[in-house]
Amino acid sequence: MLKVGLVGLGFMGHAHLQNYIRLMDEGFPIQLVAICDVDETKHNGAQVEGNLDIQEKQIDFSKFQFYSSMEEMVENEKLDYVDLCLPTYLHAPMAILAMSLGLHVFCEKPMAISSKACDEMIQASQKYGRQLMIGQTLRFFPSYQYVKEAIQSERYGKVVSASFFRGGATPKWSFENWLLQKDKSGGCLLDQHIHDVDTINWLFGKPAAVSTTGKVIFDGSGYDIVSSNYHYEDGKVVNAQDDWTINGDFGFEMSYRINFESGTIILEKGILTDYPEEGAKFQPDINQEDGYYLEIKYFAEAILNQTSPNLAVPLESTRETIFIAEHEQASADLNGEKVSL
Repeated sequence: MLKVGLVGLGFMGHAHLQNYIRLMDEGFPIQLVAICDVDETKHNGAQVEGNLDIQEKQIDFSKFQFYSSMEEMVENEKLDYVDLCLPTYLHAPMAILAMSLGLHVFCEKPMAISSKACDEMIQASQKYGRQLMIGQTLRFFPSYQYVKEAIQSERYGKVVSASFFRGGATPKWSFENWLLQKDKSGGCLLDQHIHDVDTINWLFGKPAAVSTTGKVIFDGSGYDIVSSNYHYEDGKVVNAQDDWTINGDFGFEMSYRINFESGTIILEKGILTDYPEEGAKFQPDINQEDGYYLEIKYFAEAILNQTSPNLAVPLESTRETIFIAEHEQASADLNGEKVSL
């Protein structure tokens, strides 16, 4: 039986909490025993806003021990791993601390605020012999795994172009407004756009260069709107856009279009459609499971089976995602000038 401590009960913390409750209800050998958050108003389970529908049901928070200090939680509870759902700038120091205390770590994306901090996390994992996995959840979403398989199998030939979009409301719900503080979140580029940066890195590998334009809307924030072109040696055209200033009755959207030599695969408004060059379009019969559930279960199974979770999400790859994003930031700072990696 794995025993887990959840650190951070903001929006993503609540989303992870829902999945631990589900796993426990399903009889999976895992027990969430404690929750840690510095905001003691959350210790009674106060709901938080976010940009996704986490479909939270009524929770009996009396089942969990609450702490304001992760160190105190680790000292008092017999835990196998901690799940970190913290502001980005805390990912590296808290992950390193947890590993130094003997725990495995599942850490929400992005890996860290900088590639240097990522290196420190990887070194700590090696030094303390603890497993570390970053929650780049799109690698687990069936709709993204479907296109990954199509690329690997080349059933439609090579990719000739790809575009990704992600956008929605401004995240004004975060604790002490950390998401709109560049030094704590990295802005939309590092917090939200990073999903598509990671997907592009996962699907196509590191680009030779990037060119990015961005716009700051809120004082003190990083780029709130971003558009990046990724330059590959084979000449395929790849772009990703993100905008977290689409307020009003829009909701949230994540989409992609991957165009191959003899077919196209599109995800739009939650619907995956495959367009072969020959024959009628169709909606693939894929697993409808949520990527957040799948990634947490995968990490837990890796710990239980004493296998490496890095087989699916290599730390060097998630570190490389941050490295790419840093170069996008540099390009945007230069008004879109092409920057080599």
